[in-house]
Amino acid sequence: MQNLHETTLWALLEQTVGAVRTGRLFEALEVHASLLLRASQRVSRGELAQALNMLLFEDVTRRVPMAAAYVGDSVRSHRKLVFDHGALRTVATPCGALPAGERAFRRFLEPLGFQCRGVYPLERLGMTGRAYTHQDLPTAIAQFFVSELHPERFSPEFQLAVQRVVGGSSDPLPEWAAPLLATLSCDGALSFADAVRLLPSLHACFDRQHREPSWADYELLRNESKEMAWIATEGNAFNHATDRVADVAAVADEQRRRGRPVKPEVEVSQSGRVRQTAFYAAMVERLFVGADGSLRTEVVPGSFHEFITRAEEAPGVLDLRFDSGNATAIFQMTAKA
Repeated sequence: MQNLHETTLWALLEQTVGAVRTGRLFEALEVHASLLLRASQRVSRGELAQALNMLLFEDVTRRVPMAAAYVGDSVRSHRKLVFDHGALRTVATPCGALPAGERAFRRFLEPLGFQCRGVYPLERLGMTGRAYTHQDLPTAIAQFFVSELHPERFSPEFQLAVQRVVGGSSDPLPEWAAPLLATLSCDGALSFADAVRLLPSLHACFDRQHREPSWADYELLRNESKEMAWIATEGNAFNHATDRVADVAAVADEQRRRGRPVKPEVEVSQSGRVRQTAFYAAMVERLFVGADGSLRTEVVPGSFHEFITRAEEAPGVLDLRFDSGNATAIFQMTAKA
């Protein structure tokens, strides 16, 4: 295996976030050997996807104290985390300059090598989830679980509030990114300079793209959909990141022994092969616009960290599917925080 400092992936991350943060990312996360190639002036779609995923995982550890504590434990015990998937929420409605719903992410996930491999109705939440899996390294590069909320399934007052909140969203992906993504789709790679230029813009897509909501709209949204209320404050940030572990129940028991707030149940898929649980969401301070137009601070649910165990569906074939029931229950971590 190459010295990590001599790989394209290290160089790409170091150019983006510096050597110290890059070192911490490699210390915390398992990286497949095929992504650790000698530094070159070409960056494959897999290397770019992995770099983005590592930055997004870092985002969760920076915003979720329990995630940071868990990662710290793992680093001290010399166990690298296997990043299984990250989840984000979108709204299937006109969002100003931002493409509606999951299209805002499909436009660059597909050039990065991801393909939608499953659609999961989340009927109780008025949402639909889509799983994007990397075509080159499906088990080694973390999946994206992209959910869309459907405002038309809620009251007219709710729909108006949604438009007030997200209707003026900006698009963080600049126009110059389109030809680079087209090249990536066609060639499966970019020049190192273009990858360094593109990566921060892709990273910026995982944030809130609209202004602070009013407290009145937040309360209205929360009364009908805690998921939409979460989008109002957190936008398209990672709702959670997930560590793939050998025994999710044992991990949860250990976290409880450490006094950390873990969901009491382990969710089990209909197949029985996918088992999940999570920390409760971190509580965060966010700004809202009050009735008099001034800004006020309130404490609301933020993101969380999840654990998952996946069994094989055939010899040597890991079950990478999701489960609508599991997803619905896990989403409640931000509702029960």
